[in-house]
Amino acid sequence: MEPKIMILMGSASDFIIAEKSIDILETMEIPYDLHVASAHRTHQKVKQIVTESTKNGVEVFLGIAGLSAHLPGIIAANTHKPVVGVPVDVKLNGLDALFATSQMPQGAPVATVGIDRGENGAILAAQIIGIHDDEVRENLSHMRKEFFFKVDKDEKKLESRLTGKYYVKNTFPEISPNIFKDNKSPEDQPDIAIIAGSYSDIKIAEKTTGLLDKLNISYDLKILSPIRDPVVFEDYMGQMDDAKIFIAISGLSAHVTGSVVAYTEKPVIGVPCSIRLDGLDALLSMVNMPPGVPVATMGIDEGGNAALLAAEMLAINNEKLQKNLLDLKEKHEHN
Repeated sequence: MEPKIMILMGSASDFIIAEKSIDILETMEIPYDLHVASAHRTHQKVKQIVTESTKNGVEVFLGIAGLSAHLPGIIAANTHKPVVGVPVDVKLNGLDALFATSQMPQGAPVATVGIDRGENGAILAAQIIGIHDDEVRENLSHMRKEFFFKVDKDEKKLESRLTGKYYVKNTFPEISPNIFKDNKSPEDQPDIAIIAGSYSDIKIAEKTTGLLDKLNISYDLKILSPIRDPVVFEDYMGQMDDAKIFIAISGLSAHVTGSVVAYTEKPVIGVPCSIRLDGLDALLSMVNMPPGVPVATMGIDEGGNAALLAAEMLAINNEKLQKNLLDLKEKHEHN
């Protein structure tokens, strides 16, 4: 049995976060390996592990690091496989690590999850593998149900504490969580569904679609807000149910990514846009998702990296796309 996921930690002190990832992968029955390797102190070790693991069939890398947190970026520099980054809170509430992990230059995307969210890093890695593996997707669906039922149990626990004179309990019909569906997409279904929250986001979306066109990856693009058009948004998510990956592009409070995640168990890539506050509001809204619902967050305005990350995900079992991706990355390196 060969590992499908390689976990690299910048320091042994990051193991407390890695344990969250390990628990998920053990539950999901996904083989993994784990090593401690510093991007700065053991650079050659990182490069050796990444290059050899890429050759030996590792499908996703998980980089866990705090402080300057260059480890996920160095991993991305040495592989064409998807890299998930988990920033760790060592100083500055983890913001230093978050910015170092997410704000990658074009050509080396890192799918960043929330600070200390080792569990979401592992879930995102499993979602990526699940694009090509129905058994993993089914296990993910079961896990999603467990998160659904946990919220329901938590609500019931509160009922005994609600003793106010004016508390009036309403009951609502039972709602079932999403269920696993066969991952065989119809021929006319695009591989990727792209949702921009506003016409002001279209320039960033064009960076995404431009690279997808170069890589001959099919996609659908809609400008749609879950806040202004919730019914239309829900209908569209139903229409795109067989898309393999979703890319959500938005600024401000960036509700688009959270709404997409609510409707799908597929990987969701988020691109924050710099409309206000230099895009920090959108970045923080996208990346700091609760357990069970990760968003693979890109750097601010990095629509091109969203396309490259999606291509890395799709190329895991597609040799032709893998070659196109490597050729495109090589062009980036020489520009």
